[in-house]
Amino acid sequence: MRRRGCVIFLAIVAALVIGGSTAYVTNGEVRYLWRAAAEEAAILHASRAIDDILRDSTLGGAHRGQLQLVAAARDYAAKIGYEAKDTYRNYADVGRDTLLLVVTASGRDCICPVVWKYPIVGTVPYKGFFVVKEAEAAGRKLTEKGYDTYLRPAGAFSTLGWFEDPLLSTAMSRDSVELAALVFHEIAHNSLYVKSATPFNESFAQFAGYLAAERFFGDRGDSALARQAADRWHDEMVLGDYYKALVDRATAFYAGKPDSAALEAGRLELGRWVKQQLEGPVRDSLRTIKLATPVPERPINNARLVGVTLYRTNLPLFEWWYEMHGRDIESSVAAMRKLMDGAEGDEAFERLEQAVAED
Repeated sequence: MRRRGCVIFLAIVAALVIGGSTAYVTNGEVRYLWRAAAEEAAILHASRAIDDILRDSTLGGAHRGQLQLVAAARDYAAKIGYEAKDTYRNYADVGRDTLLLVVTASGRDCICPVVWKYPIVGTVPYKGFFVVKEAEAAGRKLTEKGYDTYLRPAGAFSTLGWFEDPLLSTAMSRDSVELAALVFHEIAHNSLYVKSATPFNESFAQFAGYLAAERFFGDRGDSALARQAADRWHDEMVLGDYYKALVDRATAFYAGKPDSAALEAGRLELGRWVKQQLEGPVRDSLRTIKLATPVPERPINNARLVGVTLYRTNLPLFEWWYEMHGRDIESSVAAMRKLMDGAEGDEAFERLEQAVAED
């Protein structure tokens, strides 16, 4: 199954780089942040202006087309009121196919993510590592403590405009719709970020990414890619409904406080339900996302579920908000920014739900 490959990550470094407080973090975390800062510095040092790269007559056609698309999407984001700042003006080849690995963890008997707390971004339910062995070691430690763990690659990140985020080579394997949506997604994070509200932030950026991509391609006269972007958003909605049903089912099961034997049997039964859904109604409803054939049968992993739902939480609320604003992404995002002024944590979805209910 296709998964989003971007995270809010290096914004947590900014407080250290610029001299902010480290009161939130332990000595080990300070070392972790400084390591991340060094990686960020290396990426920035390696970056080149996209405009300069495009002036190179030896640049290959496929790569040129991707960079031209990114530059056009970035300019379009600014045109429709997103806070583009200096995001994606530059390009950096990171020299590997995996930018970083992201670790997520949850209790085995609850959908209850382990969180990390940092300056600027607040609490986040994941931790990113540039070094594979460090990510694997962190995952092992959490597994040894009895948690479900999940490691996934990420090919992009946002610093919320604190730095001149370059387009990274790890994002260049995407198709045209996904590449454009990535540009809008990451710039949407510059435009609106609610502290300690990762599911809201990522789900908002999904909404702002795909629907801006639909309008972008439509305005360029490419109706096929505009439709494809709309279909991608439709698929995110389908997956959002499926994951909500799974979370509800799992939460009801865990509420029964099963003993160890019943817990393992129930987790396996939840895994069978997942297989039935993905091979049946979910697959039948998807327009662009291709699922594995056959879907593997395995016990539910709560950490994996936490990781994939971050980007697909309460998506119908965003769709309703879009309808409230005349299906215009520019006015929808502008109004959302006003609605979320001063919000933090769970208050983000509470405000959105109330606003939709009052319409």
